[in-house]
Amino acid sequence: METSSLPAPAEDERTFALLAHVLMIVSSFIGPLVIYLVKRDSRFVAFHALQALFWQVAYTAITMVAGGFWFFTFFTAVQASKSKGPPPPMFFAGFFLFWIVIMAAWMVTLVLGIVYGIRASKGEWAAYPVVGRWARRLAGV
Repeated sequence: METSSLPAPAEDERTFALLAHVLMIVSSFIGPLVIYLVKRDSRFVAFHALQALFWQVAYTAITMVAGGFWFFTFFTAVQASKSKGPPPPMFFAGFFLFWIVIMAAWMVTLVLGIVYGIRASKGEWAAYPVVGRWARRLAGV
């Protein structure tokens, strides 16, 4: 459905959509989930809250994969240290990569929350790059 044919959202809908994006920065999935459950009758609010919620699910998956990788390198280092040698370089590289991935994903979350929060407050039906299509489909937009 073309977004130009959709009705303009009311002021309270724009505020709730803004809150869904901004609250995901500080409350992870809880803020967008509460807003979605409270205002799911509004397609505009549901669309924006679902985007923030889906992004938080993706963010959690990214951090879990990065954490799994780091634990793998940690246990590899522990196993290598049993032979009384220094930890392998892979341990330090894994730790560094873990924090780089976590910080990069958090920065993306921060930028998405701010940029799409501003766009939602202007009444735009702006969609996140990947999860926006899923939210659009589920919200009936």
